[in-house]
Amino acid sequence: MIDIAKIKETLPPSVRLIAVSKQVGADAIREAYGAGVRDFGENRVQEAIAKQEQLQDLSDITWHFIGHLQTNKAKLALERFDWIHSVDRLKLAQELNRLIERGSPSPSLLLQVKLAADPQKSGWMAEELLADLPELDRLEFLKIQGLMTILPLGLTPEDARSVFRQTRLLGDRIRTANFSRISMAQLSMGMSEDYPLAVTEGATMVRLGRILFGERSKSEQL
Repeated sequence: MIDIAKIKETLPPSVRLIAVSKQVGADAIREAYGAGVRDFGENRVQEAIAKQEQLQDLSDITWHFIGHLQTNKAKLALERFDWIHSVDRLKLAQELNRLIERGSPSPSLLLQVKLAADPQKSGWMAEELLADLPELDRLEFLKIQGLMTILPLGLTPEDARSVFRQTRLLGDRIRTANFSRISMAQLSMGMSEDYPLAVTEGATMVRLGRILFGERSKSEQL
């Protein structure tokens, strides 16, 4: 693990560092916690639960779900995470609302958008999200706090910056529409390779894995 303090020094105070701890053991999470990290991101519900059970003594950890969420895992995700970054479709939002109405916890939620073509990523395209916003605004039990995006692999820095800027501008457009239940206070964007660009374009959360914990399997890198 690198010097996390040095990474934190590169971030403005307004930007929240989320350590992506998927495929990382509880001991490494404890080490990052000791370096001052309090936000950890996981992309598989069951893997996260196993770590949470080992880390119950660290009661001030904030857990973020950042992976694709299957509808049949929605109830567990609501129970186990403080934030869900990857609400990527209206059907999932409706299911979360139904579960919360029936008594499940109500974490903060981000809407996942896909503003560059990528068949490997889920999420709303801009016009799709704009069309669904009135229905999302009617889901009275959801705490929608902003947007999340994941870039396609292989973008140039200029293209990456453009996608981050488009995400910020989409959030601004939604904010000015003055929906009653949808906040656009948060932008979760930027990973190990591109987070400085995301910060310059308005990210309030960056999701850093490889740069903190080292290499994992290539299919899982962040």
